[in-house]
Amino acid sequence: MSLDPTLVSDLQATLRDVPDFPKPGIVFKDITPMLADPRLFGRVVTAMSAPFRGKHITKVVGVESRGFILGAPIALALEAGFVPARKPGKLPHRSIVERYSLEYGADGVEMHEDAILKDERVLVVDDVLATGGTAEATARLISRLGGDIVGFSFLITLDFLAGAKRLGPDKVTSVLSF
Repeated sequence: MSLDPTLVSDLQATLRDVPDFPKPGIVFKDITPMLADPRLFGRVVTAMSAPFRGKHITKVVGVESRGFILGAPIALALEAGFVPARKPGKLPHRSIVERYSLEYGADGVEMHEDAILKDERVLVVDDVLATGGTAEATARLISRLGGDIVGFSFLITLDFLAGAKRLGPDKVTSVLSF
């Protein structure tokens, strides 16, 4: 995919690293300064949705919580429905859950049992791909519901943690990689 030539440098200048968050040894990539800039945020949504235009995406699944912020406008850009993938116990209707390990602990992700219909074409969106545990668990939920995972769109990939390899590198796109 061909990005706006200044998008990468604008993002690198805007995102901030927060050391030792959420625990010692983790360097958190804070996207909130990018979200505060409407032009930059719009350029990011365009870049993250571009590889999936024309691929007949019917649902965009945003992973809690920053995946909601990015996924909803990407769903609108792709003329698709939006589905939240949440932490367990947060959804009001009948749901299914998938447990997973991540780089700093263990957790789970859940979706409503009627969120994805059989053979729907699904894009998974989140802000950062690290080890891929959360995205992989989300993909398992989508598959359990009968959805076809077309791809994964991330703002940032942390290549040294090999999450794309875990998900299938041919299905993963990102705007920035470290």
